[in-house]
Amino acid sequence: MHLFGRTRELRALGEAFTDSARGHGRLVIITGGHGSGKTQLVHEFLTTLNSTGAHILTGTAGSAERDHPMGLAGQLLRAAQAECAMSHPAPSAVHSSPDVRRPTDPAHQPVGAPAGHDTAAETLLRLAGGDRPLVIAVDDAHAMDRASLQTIVHLLHRGRSRRVLVVCATSGHLGETRSPAHTELLRQPHRRVRLAPLSEASVGELLAAQAGRALPGHIRDAYHRATAGSPLLVHALLDDSTHSAPEIGLPVAGAAYRQAVLSLLHRGEPGHVRVARALAALGGLAGTVPVGELAGTTPAGTQEAVDVLNSSGLLDGHAFRHPTAAAAVLEDMDAVARTRLHGRIAHLLYRSGAPAVEVARHLRLADLVPAGWGAGILRTAAEQALAADDVERCTDYLGLVLRDCADERERHALSVALARAQWRTNPAAATPHLEPLREAALAGELSMRDAATVLRYLLWQGDTELAAQAVATLVHAQSPADAQIVAEVEFVRQWFYGVALPGKGAPVAGLDPRRRQAHAGTGGLAARVAALIGGEATDDSAAAVAQALQGHQLDHLNLELAAMSLLAVAHADRPAIAADACDALLERAVERRATTWQALLGSIRAEIALLQGDVTTASQGALAALGTLRAESWGVLIGLPLSTAISAHTALGSYDEAEELLKHDVPEPMFRTVFGIQYLRARGHHFLATDRPFAALGDFETCGRLLREGNPSLQKGIPWRSDLALANLRIGKARTAREWAEEQLRLPGGHSSRARAMALRLLAATCKPHRRASLLRESIDLLKACGDRYALAQAYADLSAAHYELGEYARARLVARQAAREAEACRIESPVDAHLLEDPVRPDSADSDAGPAILSDAECRVAGLAALGYTNREISARLHVTISTVEQHLTRVYRKLNVANRSELPSKMLDHRIPKLSDRWAGTHSSAG
Repeated sequence: MHLFGRTRELRALGEAFTDSARGHGRLVIITGGHGSGKTQLVHEFLTTLNSTGAHILTGTAGSAERDHPMGLAGQLLRAAQAECAMSHPAPSAVHSSPDVRRPTDPAHQPVGAPAGHDTAAETLLRLAGGDRPLVIAVDDAHAMDRASLQTIVHLLHRGRSRRVLVVCATSGHLGETRSPAHTELLRQPHRRVRLAPLSEASVGELLAAQAGRALPGHIRDAYHRATAGSPLLVHALLDDSTHSAPEIGLPVAGAAYRQAVLSLLHRGEPGHVRVARALAALGGLAGTVPVGELAGTTPAGTQEAVDVLNSSGLLDGHAFRHPTAAAAVLEDMDAVARTRLHGRIAHLLYRSGAPAVEVARHLRLADLVPAGWGAGILRTAAEQALAADDVERCTDYLGLVLRDCADERERHALSVALARAQWRTNPAAATPHLEPLREAALAGELSMRDAATVLRYLLWQGDTELAAQAVATLVHAQSPADAQIVAEVEFVRQWFYGVALPGKGAPVAGLDPRRRQAHAGTGGLAARVAALIGGEATDDSAAAVAQALQGHQLDHLNLELAAMSLLAVAHADRPAIAADACDALLERAVERRATTWQALLGSIRAEIALLQGDVTTASQGALAALGTLRAESWGVLIGLPLSTAISAHTALGSYDEAEELLKHDVPEPMFRTVFGIQYLRARGHHFLATDRPFAALGDFETCGRLLREGNPSLQKGIPWRSDLALANLRIGKARTAREWAEEQLRLPGGHSSRARAMALRLLAATCKPHRRASLLRESIDLLKACGDRYALAQAYADLSAAHYELGEYARARLVARQAAREAEACRIESPVDAHLLEDPVRPDSADSDAGPAILSDAECRVAGLAALGYTNREISARLHVTISTVEQHLTRVYRKLNVANRSELPSKMLDHRIPKLSDRWAGTHSSAG
């Protein structure tokens, strides 16, 4: 440890030595708090005397030696013997004098015996009689035994005209300055050297010397704040910080700092230690309660201890400067004593009317539930902790109450509350609390809110039949609030999990999601989602759900309802709206540290990306969500991220990665939910991509059977008929494929544009080229509306092939460029042959270098559609303009491009290098006028 910021003090000691060397005996008293560097200052000073030839004797007093007469004097006499032995190898007066040894023997020199301390003082003074001055340095001088003190006092009296310097380092703390030794030393003529804490500038110098360069001011300030300039603590923090990193940065408190804290703590009186422990246990409440009552001392004694701890750099007021210091003080306690201390604090806080969270914190640390009031305090604190998203503390409090609870109904309520909290971060941890409550939920022994939590657990685990029975049992709710809870649970059961209605008896009244007047009320989120699913999807109905989600408070009961809402919006051809809403909910879930919410919403966000054709984002998001929870925590919902990841990897051509995902164990009940159906569809498409069409056919047929047996309404959103059409095409059954595609197209309203576009594309594959092109253009329009760029790239590739088969090579190339552009946006390989993307070699290519003809935006939109093969009537309907307007635009286009008719448009547009016409006419609501 190097000395910094002590130049003035070293100078004062040097001046005292100079005076003493001239025959003027001096006493210097160094005072300072624990860890202030008194010992280091004395050591540095004595080092400067090495070249002076002075006799240097050192000794340290201690509380252990306070009851041993002549303990310190004995140290000095032994040092004197060693000094003489080094100077005079032959026997000397010091060696031969029996008076030198006798004072060190307590049996021969009883306490207060004048002969003992006088003789010892004279023996020491003999060293100052020669040509070398005598320097005596005593550390912890306030702890000297009385006989040694008399020796020093006698030496000072006799040495006033001798070459003697006595340096006594003593504590500056009030309790220790009242010691007889300190008081007696102050009565002697002396010079005082006070050691104040290091200034910020001195701490900066110390850090710079360690680092070899000046450090930023914020680092210096951080070290000073953490230590108040205590050299011992600064060096300890430096040791820890440089141990963990090569460069000195912000302070890191580790083992060295903890040891330094305990060293400072145990240098004080026992009463000070008890006060420090009480303050460490109280934390932020330390200044608001009677600490003395906890530490067994008076208010004055408490203040004295606080002052000592402040001067040592441990405290700032009543609070520890660094949390590691408080932790070290508590860890230093016996475990039983620490537990009792927290129990006493809890009772003290409860009597003083402290907040429940403060009382509960100490009850938990004391592992105590006091009769009468403890359970109520802990439950209140648990609710507040959960509201603050502190799941761990909430579960600790509830677990403590549950351990000591004997009432069965109360135990049920506590178990459910504990499960709700644990569900946020680890659904698997909730299983031991909810599994035993199945029968209680069916028997109506739980509150509606608690019963809904059990039902949610049953659904998560795939026990849909028991959940349906429970809903039927609970349908006769006693209040509107209870009715809303039942309605939302049933809505999620039918539509999010996608399972059958209750098998026995009539359907639950009022729970049909197609009815606007649900128990949740017409303004509720469930009612809005029901309107979106059951009716014609519009911008207004999708926006209504998204708006409801903005004010939606995520909690343990309605997470799945929020997830269902997002999927409903996304599958209603509004994935961008769903993505924005999902991102907002995900941000809230992250802020609230709700791991389960993050996992489910992350899965939904990946599914939305897949619907948008962003297969790279979908694969990354699904894998990230999958890794957020352990497999056993997912329950049947594991099918959601798995199916998305498998589908995305398949689309990317990453077949090995998809195959690995298919090796994941999945729960058998998953296949009784929509997540199992999605999993089978993803696996089936992977089988198709890897040349296993019959295996794919089997999976798709299973999907159809499960959907027919389950909730029939879900068939509109899951195009399993198109899947079967694709599989039959791959095995050569074109007629069967056509029949399945046509059946998909005959479904009543409500199915998505994406599903219809897929069916049109498959139907086109069974038709002749002219009819195929027309169907593919309709499919492309639908895919643009729903925003699926991956499927759009595939449809453009099919259309390009159709034009090529018809001999329309320029149009085939134009469409191929569109396919390549969409594929690039999806970050996948182009689905068209490379030769279609090459510029054709034309004899009149020189003429094309004159630059593109100048077409207006409206003309580009009309010309682009005409070049792709749309009729004037189709262009009119698509751009919402009259047929006459379309004809006028085409006339101007023909003139500008010098073409005779629309069949020449594709090649002329390629010649004039207008590569992004689609970007200029892509808007479905654009006007050509």
